[in-house]
Amino acid sequence: MSNRTEVNDYGEFGLIHHLTKNIELQNASSILGVGDDAAVIDHFGKQTVVTTDLLLEGVHFDLAYTPLKHLGYKSVVVNLSDIYAMNATPTQITLSIGISSKVSVEALEEFYDGVYIACEEYGVDLVGGDTSASQKGFIISVTAIGEVNEEKVVKRSTAQKGDLICVSGDLGAAYIGLLFLEREKKIFLESPQVQPDLENESYVIGRLLKPKARKDIVEFLEQQGVTPTSMMDISDGLSSEILHICEKSGVGCVIYEEKIPIAEDSRNAAYKFEIDPTACALSGGEDYELLFTIKQDDYEKLTLNEQISVIGYITEADQGAKIKTKGGNTFDVTAQGWNAFKK
Repeated sequence: MSNRTEVNDYGEFGLIHHLTKNIELQNASSILGVGDDAAVIDHFGKQTVVTTDLLLEGVHFDLAYTPLKHLGYKSVVVNLSDIYAMNATPTQITLSIGISSKVSVEALEEFYDGVYIACEEYGVDLVGGDTSASQKGFIISVTAIGEVNEEKVVKRSTAQKGDLICVSGDLGAAYIGLLFLEREKKIFLESPQVQPDLENESYVIGRLLKPKARKDIVEFLEQQGVTPTSMMDISDGLSSEILHICEKSGVGCVIYEEKIPIAEDSRNAAYKFEIDPTACALSGGEDYELLFTIKQDDYEKLTLNEQISVIGYITEADQGAKIKTKGGNTFDVTAQGWNAFKK
């Protein structure tokens, strides 16, 4: 049996020191990191971009099937995705956690291993945070900070009529991965002797447990000299996000079902649940792909990247948000994405 170290053995400051003692700062803008009353950051004339996410056990993640290392990694990545969605470069994060007495130091080390893997992969510095006791399970709050030149900031509110609508990667996989894990958890609770049956579903489960922030897409657009006219990341499903852009920009849109990128593994997995893969792409969540619009003149520059799909175009506001199905029908786009406050 492995040794277990209680958090109380360290105390708050001892625990923070233990978990952060090996940090090496990677960014010149990180002047002062963990260990003082506050971090000091200097972005040398660039604009600062800040975003915060709160992740709650039982609401945003389930420790029954979420490895702690994956959880640490994902906690960072979902915030970095928001920074990239502003066309900015993430540089620092702060991380605060609330933990119950059931969490050991070893478990926290595993969680922080995932945090540091994400920080190294995306070149960001952990520069501060807080720890607290929690009566309601594991609580995670991450703030991500980034930098961007003023003229390069991309918002949700600046799409124009005639712009092309683009998405990165493929959609719907994370939601289907969640369905598999929830199914296996239910079977396990009813019959603990039954082993999980997740063979051949590594793609969709991986998309849920270890998502990627699309740093590569932002860098590609920069290399091609393309600045999107609007952009956001897809955390609550494509339909919800395209409606956000339409509302904020005062425009309408047409998207084509046949153009929505869905991986073959996701299609096959969806059919096992007898659900429509397109519905998963439109209304599922946690893909963390980028949804963005570009001027039509920039279209040729995107053809070099197989990870970008053009799925429609922006119209006048009075035409509404529409989806054209493979069968030739036209429907209103409706927001049925994940709602943090639904019962």
